[in-house]
Amino acid sequence: MLEALKEKVYEANMQLPKLGLVTFTWGNVSGIDREKGLFVIKPSGVAYDELKPSDMVVVNLKGEVVEGKLNPSSDTPTHTVLYNAFPQIGGIVHTHSPWAVAFASANMDVPALNTTAADTFYGDVPVSEPLSKQQIETAYEAETGAVIVKTFKDRHIDSEAIPGVLVSQHGPFTWGETAAKAVYNAKVLEVVAEIDYHALTLSHQDSHVPQYLLDKHYYRKHGKDAYYGQNNPQSMTHSE
Repeated sequence: MLEALKEKVYEANMQLPKLGLVTFTWGNVSGIDREKGLFVIKPSGVAYDELKPSDMVVVNLKGEVVEGKLNPSSDTPTHTVLYNAFPQIGGIVHTHSPWAVAFASANMDVPALNTTAADTFYGDVPVSEPLSKQQIETAYEAETGAVIVKTFKDRHIDSEAIPGVLVSQHGPFTWGETAAKAVYNAKVLEVVAEIDYHALTLSHQDSHVPQYLLDKHYYRKHGKDAYYGQNNPQSMTHSE
């Protein structure tokens, strides 16, 4: 079942250690088949060097395992909530990458201070409110998804324009059109968090990029008038 998607999700998971985004088994990737209403996710606690495509677990949008010999990731309920709440996303990543976790630990947004951020995130990457004791004790992983959704709703943030979040005192979740794109966004967030940390250490001034520069860098890669890269009819030669 969903063998092609299993292969893609496996490959996306294998990118996490290659990109320096995970330590031990501290991360997971999933990808969804929207037509079938099923997603594929990494099994819980399996070392990356032991992982195989056949180990991937198939789950429905109720969070129920449909196929798989292994237990799915413990974060499966979070992925389930996000897939139901954000119907445009095709893949989700969760890691404990250190620079992003540093901002989550400090309960700070990752601010858009530079064009590196603006190319991917149309504004600050938000940190969620902390989960309550009751939320943690009743349905921790599902409530993690709920608090992410609440953050985007309460702060009127577009989950397509800002495809990532920090869960307070926990870590980052990112998403994208595919599992591979979600991994890409996870790496960008980690790089931006590291850059921002150093920038904020050097200066305590508000160094947010101006709106016109944020607009330029975000929309040259996203939307109907995007011209960055080779697959857009409006593409032109650039140095990046």
